[in-house]
Amino acid sequence: MTIKAGIIGGSGYTGVELIRLLHAHPEAEVIAISSRGLNGKKVGEVFPSLIGVSDLVFSLPTDNILNECDIIFFATPHGVAMEGAGAFIEKGIKVVDLGADFRIDDAENWSDWYGMEHTQPELLAEAVYGLPEVRREAVSKARLIANPGCYPTAVLLALKPLLENNLIDCSNIIADCKSGTSGAGRTANQATLFCEVTESFKAYGVSGHRHLPEIKQELSLMAGEPVGLTFVPHLLPMIRGIEATIYVDLLDTGVDARPYFEKAYANEEFVKILDEGVYPETRSVKSTNYCQIGIQYVKHSNKLVIMSVIDNLVKGAAGQAIHNMNLMFGIEENAGLLQVGLLP
Repeated sequence: MTIKAGIIGGSGYTGVELIRLLHAHPEAEVIAISSRGLNGKKVGEVFPSLIGVSDLVFSLPTDNILNECDIIFFATPHGVAMEGAGAFIEKGIKVVDLGADFRIDDAENWSDWYGMEHTQPELLAEAVYGLPEVRREAVSKARLIANPGCYPTAVLLALKPLLENNLIDCSNIIADCKSGTSGAGRTANQATLFCEVTESFKAYGVSGHRHLPEIKQELSLMAGEPVGLTFVPHLLPMIRGIEATIYVDLLDTGVDARPYFEKAYANEEFVKILDEGVYPETRSVKSTNYCQIGIQYVKHSNKLVIMSVIDNLVKGAAGQAIHNMNLMFGIEENAGLLQVGLLP
């Protein structure tokens, strides 16, 4: 059986990544892609990399062909999947939302951060936060997946072994994170113009980034108690990649944390723990679904530094969505996701 996939909101970078990755998937095929603004255009006209690869034509989100799908990926701004997911689920179609509509499990908290009412509390209660390395069993049974944000993915994977084994002080975690400009999307924006970002480096969202409540929610669930988190994102003058440098205080300076990381991810295809003294680079995971993690003690202190890198468009978005799809349909988890990083 071939899994028939549809993409709603396919005009952005995550949309084209879904098409690129699913094109190489042995058991799935994109049969529909929608965009109100691009209705009637061939995908190759919009994304030249797909010329001769895909014959898809953009349709409206109301097109009946979407009802022929087995799974729908929402690659849309917040508020869209919330209103559209239920109709597909009622028809027996599984849904993965790559946006933020179902990531925060408290409707009021979500509304505070996203500036609109959450109108689907029942769907919110049903949605599974789709970080496979944490919620594998729940994902495999889900009808609706909240695909994690890119920053949260890098941070959560870096901290999971420490929190689950009570190795660190949960009251003072610092996540110093950096992202390439593709994380801001494909819409024209002065702040991400070439002349604005090249040869420069800046922090943003310091007073409160929308990924903060999502990260705190999931860290608290891992720890079994509330966590204190300082999260500061930065914009890098590059296209792809996220690097998260995380500073934590060990409760016992005599504990070697490395075996806990190695045990936690021993059977995880997409998380790689680097050798002692080796620090991860974003280029090593470019275009892949892998996360690489490095660990470093700070001598004569109780500080541990964890460094985590992912491709924000793959492991941080489309690749993770496909990983979730694979689990939902009971096929090989790594199907279509074994691309090796691009160098140089």
